[in-house]
Amino acid sequence: MNVPVSIEMEDAGACHPMFRAVPSSVEFNKLRKRLLRQAREAIETYGMARPGERWLVALSGGKDSYGLLALLLDLKWRGVLPVDLLACNLDQGQPNFPKHVLPEFLTANGVPHRIEYRDTYSVVTDRIAEGNTYCSLCSRLRRGHLYRIAREEGCAALVLGHHREDILETFFMNLFHGGRLAAMPPKLVNDEGDVTVLRPLSLCAEADLARFAEAMAFPIIPCDLCGSQDGLQRNAMKAMLDDIERKMPGRKDTMIRALANVRPSHLLDTGLFDFAGLAAAATVPVAAE
Repeated sequence: MNVPVSIEMEDAGACHPMFRAVPSSVEFNKLRKRLLRQAREAIETYGMARPGERWLVALSGGKDSYGLLALLLDLKWRGVLPVDLLACNLDQGQPNFPKHVLPEFLTANGVPHRIEYRDTYSVVTDRIAEGNTYCSLCSRLRRGHLYRIAREEGCAALVLGHHREDILETFFMNLFHGGRLAAMPPKLVNDEGDVTVLRPLSLCAEADLARFAEAMAFPIIPCDLCGSQDGLQRNAMKAMLDDIERKMPGRKDTMIRALANVRPSHLLDTGLFDFAGLAAAATVPVAAE
């Protein structure tokens, strides 16, 4: 494994190719350091990396997946991520999808990659009435293909770009609509038990990733399938969380910490805590003198 390298030690030629034209401003360096630190913290805290493994990094063309790939490449270049990375885009057949953007970007930056075409767009639009939410079915179809590709490529893990806000929004969707306390875990194993799903951006703020993507000048590809739909439950959760953050800055950080600081005895789930067996210590009568 390489000797860890700090940002201060870099020069124009001593970095991953993706970072050769980045801003040299103090503001950008602080942003980059923060995202690297948070990604590394998630990777180490949740035991994501095993030396010698190969990871399939899902790349949609959105800001989050670009940021994920760039940060993982940066950590690997610095010698603190001892895994091999394979970027993968699943072209789902959306109308007007610019097929050339991702292959050209990845090739120009020397990133090993695989582009897979599967027309899940037609499947989703055939089964879901116009105006209804496509997200759930689209996600299931996409995930199934990515698991298959991971197996074919010998990848132990599928790595996704979900960030702090995605996790909080999912938590509140489950709370308000599902009647359960659940979010997106940073690490899980698929139902078949052969592919691990990782979310190294679990502690990263969406606003930071947006600023990072803009500074890195990623060629963003908008989603014309799920992302273009209005009125989704997730949008309502996003608006609620943003409103809370505006009124009480720092609440999102507090909430994400809360998800890692659970007290089962202070909830209502009898499967997590033995309330029936809970009793005060027996009181010993005091003998009369």
